[in-house]
Formats: sequence, structure tokens, C-alpha cells
Amino acid sequence: MSEAHSPFAALVTEQADPRYGDIDQLSTLELAQRMNAADAEVPHAVRRALPAISAAIDAIVPLLASGGRLVYVGAGTSGRIAVLDAAECPPTFNTPPEQVQAIIAGGPVAVTGAVEGAEDDRPGGAQAVAERGIGKGDAVVGVAASGRTPFVLGAVEEGRRRGALTVGVSCNADTQLSAMVDYPIEVPVGPEILAGSTRLRAGTAQKLVLNMISTISMVRLGKTYGNLMVDLRVVNDKLVDRAVRIVRQITGVDREVARRTLEAADRDVKTAVLMLERGVDAPTARAMLAGAGGRLADALRSDDVGNPRS
Repeated sequence: MSEAHSPFAALVTEQADPRYGDIDQLSTLELAQRMNAADAEVPHAVRRALPAISAAIDAIVPLLASGGRLVYVGAGTSGRIAVLDAAECPPTFNTPPEQVQAIIAGGPVAVTGAVEGAEDDRPGGAQAVAERGIGKGDAVVGVAASGRTPFVLGAVEEGRRRGALTVGVSCNADTQLSAMVDYPIEVPVGPEILAGSTRLRAGTAQKLVLNMISTISMVRLGKTYGNLMVDLRVVNDKLVDRAVRIVRQITGVDREVARRTLEAADRDVKTAVLMLERGVDAPTARAMLAGAGGRLADALRSDDVGNPRS
């Protein structure tokens, strides 16, 4: 196939940047400096996409609040970044495992190894979405640096056919993925320092965007108190220490009181804070949280269960 007829030749992410044509002749320090300078351009590209990112998040949050799912779909590096972001939500925000999830072309084995041809399987993408029972009330976020990965296109197409909200994250302009979704997010980062290796700047851009989608969605859902992770799952010694420090920071009690109250609250930070701030037992604190939709700030402002202070 000639270069003129290649479907990839026009993609900026596939092009060779002459600025980096001599990297094999550089010292290690010089090469690290060159890569660092290239990486520094990525946040600026993401900044230009903030209006599109914000619009997508504002559409996703009501779905999650109503019990819907956020489902990322990707292949290769994009899929692995999606899996990472989804996997971090349960421990960070105490979300059910199914609320934020990821589909990677080739299945779980593709997280640690290449599955040849999986990304080209457009029907496979559609089938994966169908198997998850994705439909109206869910959000499907396709992640593809090129914006043309067949597996991702098939998944997004099937998600939209089933009534799901669709979002596309790509690192080229005017992509096929953008054309078929409700909310296109394009972050053109330019050619990679290693031509075509989209695990580099494109991967960084995708990670930054998914960080925003999941984190801001959870903040909007009341999963934080200020910038504190009050919904974290306390499952190891490090997180016990963090939870105790959060309880102390909010309530001002000493470490031992915070630790004892946290244990009495079954290691639930929000319950412990309410117990201390409102002088109630754990069941009452849980009822107050339920009445406030799980939002600690609202529960702290309430006189009784479900009755906000004026």
C-alpha cells in the first residue's frame, strides 16, 4: 500500500516530527530533556479541550446519580489506561465495582500483553457492549488515540444504538470517533517523540482526561468533603492512617478519639465524622447520611435525618 493510500498517513499521531530526528544520537540526559519538553506540551493541549470535557462530565453525572454506569472502551495503551482509571474508583470513592468499568479489546489478558488483531475487531466491540447489557441510563466513553480504532468504534456504535450516552476521547482532529458520539473530546498532542508511539504523549493526554472525567464526576456526586477523600475504602494500614487524619482534620479531635470512632463506624469516615460532630451513634449517623443522599456536607447541615438546617 502506498503512503498516499494509507488510512493512517494523515493522522498527526502517526507522523514523524523532524525535531526529534536525532534522538538516537543524544546523550541520556539530552534525550530525557527532550522528552520532558515534549511532555510539557500535553497539559496545554488538554486545556484547550476543557469546555468539551466539562460538557461530557455534566452529561455523565446525572446518569451516575440515577444508578447508571460509566463504561470506558479502549484497545492497547488506551484500553490499559481506561482499565487503570476504572480500577481506582472503588478504593478511592467507594463505588460499586460495576459503576465505573472498562472494556479492553482482547479481554483481561490484554492488560498485561498484546492480543494481536483485537483492536481491529469492530463486531467484537459491539458484542462486548451487548454482553454488559449497556443501555439507556449508561455512558460509554470510547478512548482511541487515532480516533479510528475499529473495536472502539463498534462499541460506541452499539452503545448509542442501545440508547447510552456516548463520549469519544481521541488525540487527532475531526476523527471518526468524534463524528459518531454525543460528546466528542479531541486533544491533538502532535507527533510523538518516537514516531507513532501513542503510549507517550497521547497516552498522557488520555490519562489526564480520564482523571478529570472520573474525579470530577465523583466530586459532583458528593464523594468528597472539600478535597478530602471521605468515601475511601479503609482496607490497609496506610488507609487507616489516612482515614484517621481525615476525621481529625474535619472534627479537630485527637488521634485516639478519631481512631476509636472510626472503628465504631466500621471504618466509614463520613459516619465517624457525623458521630463526632453531631453526637449520635453509628446507626443514626448512617440514617442521616442516607437522608442527605450520602453527601457529608448536607448531613452536617441537617437538624434531623433529611431535614436540612435553614
